[in-house]
Amino acid sequence: MEVMEYVGGGDLSQRLRTCRRKKTYMKEAVIWDYFVQTLHGLQALHSMKIVHRDVKTANIFLSEDLKTAKLGDMNVAKVVKNDFASTQIGTPYYLAPEIWNNKLYDFRCDVFSLGCVRTSCPCLNP
Repeated sequence: MEVMEYVGGGDLSQRLRTCRRKKTYMKEAVIWDYFVQTLHGLQALHSMKIVHRDVKTANIFLSEDLKTAKLGDMNVAKVVKNDFASTQIGTPYYLAPEIWNNKLYDFRCDVFSLGCVRTSCPCLNP
C-alpha cells in the first residue's frame, strides 16, 4: 500500500474559500507557482500514461508553508491504453468538452481541467 506524504496546508479549494471569506486575494505569482507545480505533476503522470481525470482545486494540496502544491486524489485516475479513454467521470465544473460529449479523450483533458482551476483563482489585478 502506498501512502501520500502529509502536506499540512490543506487544499487549494480551502485556501480560496478562506480568501473569499476574509475578502483578501492571492498574489498572482503564487497562483502561477501552484499552476506550474501542478502542471509538472500532470507531466509526470502523463509520462506514465496515466490520466488524472479529476483535476480540481480540492485535489491540489498545499504544503504547510503554502509554497508547494501537490496533485493528489488519484481515485478516478486511469492508465490509458492506445492513448485514449472514454469513461465519463470527474467533477462537472472542470470537465473537458470531449468528456461531456461522450467522445474519446486523452491527456489533454487534464490540461483543460487545470485551465479551469487557474481561472477560478482570485488574484490582485495588475
